[in-house]
Amino acid sequence: MEYKLANVHPEAKIGKNVIIEPFVSIEKNVEIGDNTWIGSNAVIKDFTKIGSNCRIFHGAVVGAIPQDLKFRGEETWVLIGDNTTIRECVTVNRGTAAKGDTRIGNNCLLMAYSHVAHDCRIADNVIIGNATQIAGEVDIDEFAILSGGCLVHQFVHVGSHVIIQGGSKIGKDVPPYITAGRDPLVYAGINAIGLRRRRFTDDQIKSIQDVYRLLYAKGYNTSQALELIDKDLIKSNELNTVVSFVKGSQRGIIAG
Repeated sequence: MEYKLANVHPEAKIGKNVIIEPFVSIEKNVEIGDNTWIGSNAVIKDFTKIGSNCRIFHGAVVGAIPQDLKFRGEETWVLIGDNTTIRECVTVNRGTAAKGDTRIGNNCLLMAYSHVAHDCRIADNVIIGNATQIAGEVDIDEFAILSGGCLVHQFVHVGSHVIIQGGSKIGKDVPPYITAGRDPLVYAGINAIGLRRRRFTDDQIKSIQDVYRLLYAKGYNTSQALELIDKDLIKSNELNTVVSFVKGSQRGIIAG
């Protein structure tokens, strides 16, 4: 198919009903799924796979080499799921030898001027606010929301169903189901509104509240809180999710 005024490499794999506007550049080792739209002046670099029903807005650059001095030109990828929107002037960099790719899941929204660096793992249904900057090898779990202007340190892990205040500096791991805010960033309660919107039951929300009451509100250190959680609380999937996250944290979790 001929795309007027766009530079599409003849070996790029373009799905059905893909719209590519003028002045788009698509390189050789690119795959684009069905029904995706790519706005003018977007650049899709080598070693990028984009799913179906995505929208890539004007001026976005997806698949540029990582801004990492250890990168030696190895073949690494950007992998983007279905139904994901990448707004104006977003940049998503390829992986390095550390993990081999940068991954963004299904149904995500990356707002204008945000940046996702090498080897990140962005799960399904994540929202990244305008101008949020995510450093390398960051993991963000499903349904997390990072409001505008956040700065995320490398290797940070953000848990599922989290909402983080705009302008936050995120240097430690943010455990699941919570609201985080203030400066420096701290626990500011559970994300009850978001959880109810996603049809968590009252019992599930109570279980989460009980966990965080011990973890943050009673003055215990993390080890003490985990012992009491194991001893005193009724087990649930939500409890297990929080405990697993805290025990697996490499950077330590944000303060209460």
